[in-house]
Amino acid sequence: MNNQPGDKLLEIQDVSTAFNIDGKYYDAVSDVSLDLYKNETLAIVGESGCGKSTLATSIMGLHDPNETKVSGKINFEGTDLLSLTDDEMNKYRGQKIGMIFQDPLSALNPLKRVEDQIQEVMVYHTKMDEKQRHARVMELLNQVGIEKPERIAHEFPHELSGGMRQRIIIAIAIACKPDLLIADEPTTALDVTIQAQILDVLKDIQNENHEAIILITHDLGVVAETADRVAVMYAGQIVELGSALKVFHNPKHPYTRSLLRSMPQRNSENDDLYVINGTVPSLQKMPTHGDRFAPRIPWVPASAHEENPVMHELEPGHFVRCTCYKVFDFPAEKEGAKA
Repeated sequence: MNNQPGDKLLEIQDVSTAFNIDGKYYDAVSDVSLDLYKNETLAIVGESGCGKSTLATSIMGLHDPNETKVSGKINFEGTDLLSLTDDEMNKYRGQKIGMIFQDPLSALNPLKRVEDQIQEVMVYHTKMDEKQRHARVMELLNQVGIEKPERIAHEFPHELSGGMRQRIIIAIAIACKPDLLIADEPTTALDVTIQAQILDVLKDIQNENHEAIILITHDLGVVAETADRVAVMYAGQIVELGSALKVFHNPKHPYTRSLLRSMPQRNSENDDLYVINGTVPSLQKMPTHGDRFAPRIPWVPASAHEENPVMHELEPGHFVRCTCYKVFDFPAEKEGAKA
């Protein structure tokens, strides 16, 4: 999308989120900086444990301040969300910023009917009367592609399928037409057909309401279909950032290249999928210096990594962390080159 200068909606500056574990604080998100523009879809991708959801809940202000430290700045339409009290933040949640949670069954109240749950956010943020709220619920259920909305509105969450529950969560998130929609793994545990339908719903909502969307996912196929820009996250840091076109067709960071190589390829004659060595480090074992991905690519010499890796702009809008990308190759490629 062609976002003009001045269309910036969200500016994340050097944000770190640390959790208290046995009296010590460990960073789950480390010095993350990102911008988001109006009517843009920014995908944040990476394996489980990379800090994607933690960053989302930091934006929403959902962490317990007694157990979590969030530092830096999160400027939303000129206001630093991290400077707000919880009561002040409540004015933004639901009205200005909506969130689609990854587990709709746990996000919905099992004791309340669908209509009551959708209306709840309207009762808090609007001056609509009951008749207006009911009309808006019907409008929302139609918007998210639910047939027979009058019947579904009176159902309880356990009476609905997973795909239907996810649509209800989306309806709640967009009830007040927020400027920013955060979708945390919105298609997890859904079959491929329902996934495609949910993604189409999100696209339609964005086209109608002109919302900015942060899409958090580990599914690179979803990203390729929906995102304008992509932030690749590893061990609490952004390691690559750029347009979806640049990141998919000219990936640079070894982690980005590894993720893409581990995806099934339609045209490949080799059925074996690439497996990334090792796992994402736990919070207690998170490195504080050097390239955090280095232990998973041990064949790359230590001299290729920066001691304190920073983001480098390779071309306008395309950034990569560390200089190791310059010498990185996969073991099979290395052997082929020698041969």
